[in-house]
Amino acid sequence: MIVYFDCFSGISGDMTLGALIDLGVPVKWLKESLCSIPLTGFDMAVSSVVRHGITAKSVHVYSGDKVQSRDYTEIKSLIEKSALSVVVKEKSLKIFERLAKAESKIHGCPAEKVHFHEVGGIDAIADIVGAALCIEHLGIKKIISSSLVLGTGFVSCRHGTLPVPAPATLEILKGVPIVGSGISCELVTPTGAAIIATLAESYGPIPDMVIKKTGYGAGKQDIEPKPNLLRIIAGTLPNHEAICQQETIVVIEACIDDMNPEIFGFVMDRLFEDGALDVYWIPVFMKKNRPGTMMQVLCRNIRKDIIIKRILSETTSLGVRYYNVERVILAREEIIVKTRYGMIKAKRITDPAGSMRIVPEYEACKKIAFEKSIPIRIVYDIIARDGTQLSLDKKHA
Repeated sequence: MIVYFDCFSGISGDMTLGALIDLGVPVKWLKESLCSIPLTGFDMAVSSVVRHGITAKSVHVYSGDKVQSRDYTEIKSLIEKSALSVVVKEKSLKIFERLAKAESKIHGCPAEKVHFHEVGGIDAIADIVGAALCIEHLGIKKIISSSLVLGTGFVSCRHGTLPVPAPATLEILKGVPIVGSGISCELVTPTGAAIIATLAESYGPIPDMVIKKTGYGAGKQDIEPKPNLLRIIAGTLPNHEAICQQETIVVIEACIDDMNPEIFGFVMDRLFEDGALDVYWIPVFMKKNRPGTMMQVLCRNIRKDIIIKRILSETTSLGVRYYNVERVILAREEIIVKTRYGMIKAKRITDPAGSMRIVPEYEACKKIAFEKSIPIRIVYDIIARDGTQLSLDKKHA
């Protein structure tokens, strides 16, 4: 399933949760799953409200929690100690990490020590972890978002009166397309910004898809002149795109002949952190027959400016060139495979003939190879066989 976040009135944590519940997530199951996090005094109420004639789900989290604020380390520990799935934990922690880094930069303290006030209570933890749970429950494999519509004015918080969008929100939304509205209201909250900025693969108009269902999540305020709602459109790829998917990406290039070779590895790591899809070092001969290295980076258009800035600030290159290319990729999905070594992250890839293969993540295989003192190629083969057999068993069950 793919989903499109239509953020025509911004996005918040409770709006996201409400829209996902409206897509068909059972509230009872969600509450029980959230209770696996060791928090006290948690409860959740979901009701139907009408905004400008549209029925939507409104989520309210009740808290008897006496803890007024938590730092990132505490929140991370709560999530890691819970009985949530590996994938839900990973998504939740990535969202909170994005929040922590933004707050760290704004307030000038280490990310681990950032104290969350507005986003440290049970309600924000429920919004973020709840969104990750809903995504897993609904089987959502791809998230695309519209540009985010921002409000204006001022908002009151623990730090005093701040301009809208809040400083943390703007920091989180670096690289994300935004649109001003002139509406005097906080349309995009830090929690909502962190959720969509972490989970969305791309931004733009609604993609080609076969619509299956639409969910609406309501914000707390009733604003004018449009409904304060988040709309999530869920569906599947058209049949002709079910196996091979076509997309436009950006290729960024620079040729370098005067940089310490030790720096290349560091730059590659940073580029992947910035959202690069792939990075290549290609041997070339440059002017005056000097040997050099062509840096070639593949990325989506939304990450282009960030990656160009990284190249120009971290390397000795004086400039880059970039151009759009079309590519066709096989359908793939991230899965957790049950193997004799435990639960392992992998990708399930479907080829044009409909055959599937399991490709385990390198880091997981590397860890097992070291722990078991066996060649990594054997680990790859065993995990691939275990995963493929599990898929066949489920298919014929």
